[in-house]
Amino acid sequence: MSRIAATTYPLTVYYDATCPLCVAEMGAMRARDAGGRLNLVDCSPLGFTSGPAPREALMTAMHAVDAAGHVLSGVAAIRACRAAVGLPAGGALLDLPVIGALADRAYAVLARNRYRLPRWLIARLANRGAIAPAACADDHCRL
Repeated sequence: MSRIAATTYPLTVYYDATCPLCVAEMGAMRARDAGGRLNLVDCSPLGFTSGPAPREALMTAMHAVDAAGHVLSGVAAIRACRAAVGLPAGGALLDLPVIGALADRAYAVLARNRYRLPRWLIARLANRGAIAPAACADDHCRL
């Protein structure tokens, strides 16, 4: 793994707005985005076709595209989002070969199981400041 390349803004982020964890994370990013560096796009509608990859791929892993057209996905997209809003991106730690590989695998497992996460866990993460609380009702969340 290598450090994320310099990102040009805005960063267009494709995320699943049917996922409570994803909605909460993007809400946290939006709340911290004082510089207007992020453009958040819900790729969950069935007919969605305007992303950098097919909808199926966008729903499998978060994707981001910077102003220069560079496409990032998974952990790299998360790192770019965090850097855009001034949060630590885990750069040096994630650059270590073993840690970076583990992070990629952990992300894949989390992404596959994101709908199974209990709301109490998402709420607990939100209460600890890890993510912003989402407005959820009847199994639907919104920013």
